[in-house]
Amino acid sequence: MTVTVEETTRTNSKFKLVGPKDVGYNVKQVDVFLERARAYFLNTDTHGKAITSRDVRTASFDPARGGYNAQAVDAAMDRIEDEFVLREKELLIADQGEKAWMMKIGKTASVLRARLHRPDGERFRRPSKRNAQSYSIEDVDLLCRELLVYIEDNGELSVDVVRRAVFAPARGGDGYEESQVDAFLDRVVELMASIDPVPGK
Repeated sequence: MTVTVEETTRTNSKFKLVGPKDVGYNVKQVDVFLERARAYFLNTDTHGKAITSRDVRTASFDPARGGYNAQAVDAAMDRIEDEFVLREKELLIADQGEKAWMMKIGKTASVLRARLHRPDGERFRRPSKRNAQSYSIEDVDLLCRELLVYIEDNGELSVDVVRRAVFAPARGGDGYEESQVDAFLDRVVELMASIDPVPGK
């Protein structure tokens, strides 16, 4: 399902609802966020807080019985994030020129590349607490190797693969620290969404 910022809330966010006993996303929270995003995107909200592509990417909604189907909402949020990224790119180029945008992309890619070039098992911190939840080192390193090919050799990798990446759980020092991996992948998604064209654009 492809949903644009304009279409999503114009139809009152009519995502499919899960069963009354099943858990989905809180309907009101989703509707409120999408209405704010639409208003800001269309420049009809001149007093509210600015919304960025990162705000869309990191938005979260409480679980609720009988709520919106999470997969449908997540897919829509991905498309909306892509639209915000494209808008931010266009605004930066209009204000500072295409060279400024290329420099921004290059700087981000350089930072990411440096970490990706680290040896397997050494790319991220290990949790200091022995029983802390962590990510499988093997799973994370596998994705990192694919990302390195994508960045340096124009490898084929969809941004949605990174968005939906799931790693086997580990404990403490047997895995990578979840928060650091998540923060890194957040930057990766930002870069990939900036480089790859939005479908249908």
